[in-house]
Amino acid sequence: MEVHMKKIWQILTKRVTVIALLLAAQFTLLILSLYFISSHYYYYAFLLHAISIVIVLWLVNRKDNPQYKISWILVIFTIPLAGGILYLMFGKSRTSKKMGKKINELLEENRIHLPDNQQYIDELSRANPYAAKQAIYMLGCTHQPVWKHTQTHYLTPGEAKFEALIRELKKAKRFILLEYFIIQEGVMWNTILDILRQKLKEGVEIKLIFDDLGTINTLPTGYDKIMRQLGIEAYVFNQFKPTLNAFMNNRDHRKIAVIDGNVGFTGGINLADEYINEYEKYGYWKDASIMIKGEAVWNLTVMFLEMWQYITGIHPHFEKYRGDQVFYSDGYVLPYDDNPIDDDLVGEMAYMNVINSANRYLYITTPYLILDHEMITALSLAAHNGVDVRIITPHVPDKFYVHAVTRSYYQELIQEGIRIYEFTPGFIHSKTIVTDDEQAIVGTTNFDFRSFYLHFECGIWMYRSRAVGQVRDDFISTLESCEEITLETCRQTKWYIRIFRAVLRLFAPLM
Repeated sequence: MEVHMKKIWQILTKRVTVIALLLAAQFTLLILSLYFISSHYYYYAFLLHAISIVIVLWLVNRKDNPQYKISWILVIFTIPLAGGILYLMFGKSRTSKKMGKKINELLEENRIHLPDNQQYIDELSRANPYAAKQAIYMLGCTHQPVWKHTQTHYLTPGEAKFEALIRELKKAKRFILLEYFIIQEGVMWNTILDILRQKLKEGVEIKLIFDDLGTINTLPTGYDKIMRQLGIEAYVFNQFKPTLNAFMNNRDHRKIAVIDGNVGFTGGINLADEYINEYEKYGYWKDASIMIKGEAVWNLTVMFLEMWQYITGIHPHFEKYRGDQVFYSDGYVLPYDDNPIDDDLVGEMAYMNVINSANRYLYITTPYLILDHEMITALSLAAHNGVDVRIITPHVPDKFYVHAVTRSYYQELIQEGIRIYEFTPGFIHSKTIVTDDEQAIVGTTNFDFRSFYLHFECGIWMYRSRAVGQVRDDFISTLESCEEITLETCRQTKWYIRIFRAVLRLFAPLM
């Protein structure tokens, strides 16, 4: 009995539990207050209804994703007294004005560190105009240029990334930059931390950024301070506070590692043991990462330093973090990032550019398949144009409700000629897209609203790089561990499950 009580007490006193209870209490108090006021004061009820009506009219005429608007209109019509107020509090799909202004100023200030590399764009234009459009788009929206003189290495599963990261960390001479959504104490992080301690003794500078919500249940409170006591310059992004605030939705979902400015990593793999299958969480964990060496690492370095400057307020000396090694050209490489502070859906548009350029095949892996109308249209058009479009999603979910929404799209996509597969050994967390043996993206962006609209994300687009073929080959080999979903399978789904999925899909943009 005493042991059970101790476990219950540990759960109740965990930071995530305390925050969840405080948020629930605030939300309940808000709803009860609104209904109390409306039931006792007629004019307040009229005012609340009027606010909801005005917001619905504003939403209908606003330039925004139609599904996002429909979800909020449904919420407002379902609870008209509180719906308008809830939208004012949580309905903004972008960051706060204060945060947006600060980040925009930093991005504009640091443009001087990113060349346009127009000569590479001109080369791309001659080789493939469709590929050149991707580079032109990225330069215009993110100021991040395309590069040559860069080697690409596709790493899958997580164990391969872990091995490569350890190898490169041990070679560090000047600095190490790490930015991750999730870090958890265990085999993976403890091994890395041991190397970082040794590197500190050798005089290597180490900077670490991690997302507060991403690590809220995996690291002790104040872990950044613990790291700083060791000598690692560590800071958290967007500290999660127990207040009803839409800004808490904006998370740093990026995974970046840069060593000496010469080597860079990104992809879906966080620094936690399930990513390297040290233990089974949702069956076998299939993930992917990309390692680059050479000029293009500079884009990742600038991304990190801009985030560092935003969090700390300290302006780093950018040129100090330049790479000092020369590598041979391995196609064209463009690391890019996306943020929720503007109207440029860079993560989604990067995928769309690849989809629209496909001629023979288009292969996609994603843990979540929650698509807007534009993405469905683009994928369907590719299939109707004779492109072999295939998508792999997990068979074992990490979030049952998100997986239910993912499956709600299957029948619609299959009817359009798109082939859907589920990775039967477990959970596939890779975020990859590859087409025609020419273009590929490996990054952190899922095919869902949260990645496209709310998170800070990043990825690496490649044209005729060695890793393009590696991404293709990995997709083909992964199909051997997949079950294809057919129309018959979809039609055999029980009616009440269909209804459940349909209801969840209505509110998918708000998840």
